[in-house]
Amino acid sequence: MSTATVTVQEQIALGAAVPALTAHAISVSLPTWEDNVGYEEGDKRVVDTMVSGYPRFFINLRIRKLASICEQKFGVNGEQAMLFPSRKIAEMCRTFMLDRASQQGSEVPVRLVQFLISPENASASTASSAELHIVLFPADAFPLAKQFWQHAGLGISSRLAEHCLSMLPDESKPTSPTVSATVLTKRAGSNRHYAKKSASSPPTEISEELSADHVTYLEERYGRNLPVAAANFAKRAMRRRIAGVLVHDAPSDWSQAGEHDAAVGPSTRGVKEVSEDDVFLYSTGMAAIWSAHQLALNTRPLAKSVCFGFPYTDTLKILEKWGPGCHFFGHGLDKDVDDLEALLEREREQRPDAPPVLALFTEFPSNPLLRCADLPRLRALADKYDFLLVVDETIGNFVNVEVLPYADIVVSSLTKVFSGDANVMGGSLVLNPKGRHYAMLKHHLAQTYQDTYFGEDAIYMERNSRDFRRRAGIIDANTEAVYNFLQAHPEIVKTVFYPRCTTAAHYAKCRLPDGGFGGLFSVTFHDIRASKAFFDALPFPKGPSLGTSFTLACPYTILGHYLELDWAAGYGVEEGLVRVSVGTEDHAVLMRGFGDALAAAREATQA
Repeated sequence: MSTATVTVQEQIALGAAVPALTAHAISVSLPTWEDNVGYEEGDKRVVDTMVSGYPRFFINLRIRKLASICEQKFGVNGEQAMLFPSRKIAEMCRTFMLDRASQQGSEVPVRLVQFLISPENASASTASSAELHIVLFPADAFPLAKQFWQHAGLGISSRLAEHCLSMLPDESKPTSPTVSATVLTKRAGSNRHYAKKSASSPPTEISEELSADHVTYLEERYGRNLPVAAANFAKRAMRRRIAGVLVHDAPSDWSQAGEHDAAVGPSTRGVKEVSEDDVFLYSTGMAAIWSAHQLALNTRPLAKSVCFGFPYTDTLKILEKWGPGCHFFGHGLDKDVDDLEALLEREREQRPDAPPVLALFTEFPSNPLLRCADLPRLRALADKYDFLLVVDETIGNFVNVEVLPYADIVVSSLTKVFSGDANVMGGSLVLNPKGRHYAMLKHHLAQTYQDTYFGEDAIYMERNSRDFRRRAGIIDANTEAVYNFLQAHPEIVKTVFYPRCTTAAHYAKCRLPDGGFGGLFSVTFHDIRASKAFFDALPFPKGPSLGTSFTLACPYTILGHYLELDWAAGYGVEEGLVRVSVGTEDHAVLMRGFGDALAAAREATQA
């Protein structure tokens, strides 16, 4: 069960894990504005302290250690490695690297190695073997491999790496595991995030207060987690939770949620026919988005996609780097729908026998401007011009909004508010059974979907999500209170981006009767000095990610678009924008913390 933070936390040290002292934390503390700038500029003061980070950008230390072992065992001539959970994903990484290198007019040799690790004692508690698929490449091709890792979100998790490391020999273990490897070779013809240091020579490993055996005992003995062997049970419970079909779904009866004979009924997602079989789980939210795009590419006539609204950065990169590209409507306002309709009509005139676009991707609301598209109008265009409508509901979440009736596919990052604890990654893809292309999409997924979501990650995600609805309600109420407070100070605050006031009419079309406005807002100030002072003075954790049970802030534009600040500003995403994900803290604690931060912003402006 998630535990609400009830006091203002002491500032977490630069580079330390967020949440603090969490073995598989998915964020990192960047407590000042200058720390964030230093991170983007590769300042050793910042990057050398980091023991954690968002997993698609910062390769976890356990994964680096395992990759280093694989490089020593299988690499030649200084090759580096990326690790994936299936051969299919490794092959897609290789294809991406070869294609991107070819576009740059160069060739890169890429090799694949299959590495099966099994403990020598088959009766041990860690007896399940692990299969790694290793992509090996020259060191100077690391940025290409990192692009695939970041955009697709399909790399192995830190828990899978930990599991593999536990079976590999070290000085303290008298026995050796059984290992086998198969090598596959093929040869063929920037963003700063892609050029991070390699997976070799990882920093010192994170220390933990409890051994793995102790953690497992506590989790299983006291019912916080399912036994590791029950991963499929956990996944079924989550799929039912996401499908909205569980008649009883509360922390007190969670153990029944994954049973074959659990009480299920019509979906509460706005399309009563939705079932758990329409929900597909992925290792990250970005993997769900990437997979939705691949699904469109493999089932529909080839055409450009549409990115509607200013999205989280990697969504746009996926649409640009796979397939024939995309049309970008970065403001996501009603005028953009007019422009989109004009584009669709022009494309239809030029290609009367094929849909003018492949699919339209939009967030509801968007990140970080919290704008919502007119989904009923987009649905009408999708029906008229025969393209897929893909909606990312991560920020709105299905406690607050009902977007499935308008979409062919709904994707979400379970890493965020669905989990809340910031200690595990996950994503979901939901098909709308009432969609005109449902049968085709469902058939293709039935033939091609690979469940590579590591069982232990699923177990943690299931545990975290049991009180998802309760937490979401608290977060919604807290966020609205903070919004009201900031809105009352226009002399300092320039704009608060929040669904209650940003494209409010479009949000209202999908808002549930008891739904709130979510837990995310962004704020800008009249002076960037006020932005910096406000951020630095916030007495809450600061780092990437959102949807956490604790309040978490970041200077979003600095972290997401540092090398393209002018471009982002052209779409209304200012350099001084601060994004805040509000948590479940006590109301008085929150207001005191934001009051102190606003006072610092006022002082900076007056100075």
